[in-house]
Amino acid sequence: MTVPSLVPSSASLRVAWFSPMPPSRSGIAAYSDELLPLLRDRGIEIDVYAEPPPGTTPGGTTARDFVWTARRRPYDLTVYQLGNAACHDYMWGYLFRYPGLVVLHDAQVHQARAQGLLKRYRPRRDDYLAEFAANHPEAPPDLGLLVAEGLGGSLFGHWPHLRLVLQTARLTAVHSAALAAQLHTDYGVDVDAVSMGVADPLTGVDAAGPAALRTRYGIPADAIVVGAYGGVTPEKRLPQVIAAIAGLAEEQPRLHVLVVGAPVAHYDVAADAAAHGMAARVHVTGFVPDAELPAHLAATDICACLRWPSNGETSASWLRAIAAGRATVITDLSHQPELPVADPRNWQPLGPAGQAPMALAVPVLDERHALRCAIDSLARSPARRARLGAAARHYWEAHHTLAAMADAYVGLLKRAAQRPAPAVALPAHLRVEGDESIAALLAPFGLDAPAIVAGDRR
Repeated sequence: MTVPSLVPSSASLRVAWFSPMPPSRSGIAAYSDELLPLLRDRGIEIDVYAEPPPGTTPGGTTARDFVWTARRRPYDLTVYQLGNAACHDYMWGYLFRYPGLVVLHDAQVHQARAQGLLKRYRPRRDDYLAEFAANHPEAPPDLGLLVAEGLGGSLFGHWPHLRLVLQTARLTAVHSAALAAQLHTDYGVDVDAVSMGVADPLTGVDAAGPAALRTRYGIPADAIVVGAYGGVTPEKRLPQVIAAIAGLAEEQPRLHVLVVGAPVAHYDVAADAAAHGMAARVHVTGFVPDAELPAHLAATDICACLRWPSNGETSASWLRAIAAGRATVITDLSHQPELPVADPRNWQPLGPAGQAPMALAVPVLDERHALRCAIDSLARSPARRARLGAAARHYWEAHHTLAAMADAYVGLLKRAAQRPAPAVALPAHLRVEGDESIAALLAPFGLDAPAIVAGDRR
């Protein structure tokens, strides 16, 4: 069905952009910070709405200023950069009242939404249960109670809490074509796929930088360095990487690990390394500013960009690694069938026929053996590392540049702006218009709420 245009095709779009922004350490904050200047260069007028601190992007302000700004001069489109993390919690108060384009960075948001409702000073238990029932009408009636009692665990991945978000949005976009197709099948809504892009990490890297970094962290000059990037969590399979390298200690005595990222409370990577007798060969940097990441990529020979369990995300850290021409080892994930990769156990190509492998993909069900094969084979052969890295760099140039993502976003924003907001049955707490209190205050005087506080849903 053809949707009538609500925005003249020649008009420059005026967009409200909800996203975490620097100094937030979220990967999505860095994503928006890189993308927004390019969209503005392409004629898109953008106001950024974040939570304090609002960040450094020009035009950024706190989300609480959005309502009066949008009433004075309505936006053509509201964009929500939504992920499964607490830094996105503030968006939920706007998602349903101001439907727009949802760029979904994770294929489940249940964990963050449940914690946002249930871990408050005054928990909103009934609101959570109502949302769970609306999102998962097929679920056993008492399943939401398990989460409400703190027993979510693996349930979050099985019950992703996406139905209301997807069905209320004018349009949803993800960074994987396979995931877009799966969400369309599961929820009966249109979902676009836009390839994620990252900036070229080789631009401006000092030739002496990698050697200086190795010296800074006490890494021998002749070491073969395996780098891991992003939050230092077990989901990045760091325990498995450390165990694999510990098992290769006799065959590969020059292997070292450089862990680049902010620590988390639930995993102690230094203690894990010590338990494997690897304390001298695992080097932890802590949080590294974005400006220093290129040098930290250049200081490594192999990048371990693994993830399990997966929320259907696309890893910006991995994209930066392939852009830097590094040989990478990733997890073989079902939502990435388009990737030309190789099986590390036998180096047989996987993925689309006729394309040179640009990464090694470790199967989840044989992770221990395959990961050891991947690291061992790459450590033994500089030629293989160079060949895989060159193919990786070529793949980034063809599919994942920042400029290409910005070009795709322009079309995405225009398509979303041309679509009306769907009519969706929402739980009562999501239908609150925000003017109930003022209406109650004016009622004893026989006065109606002024028109300026009428509902905003467009």
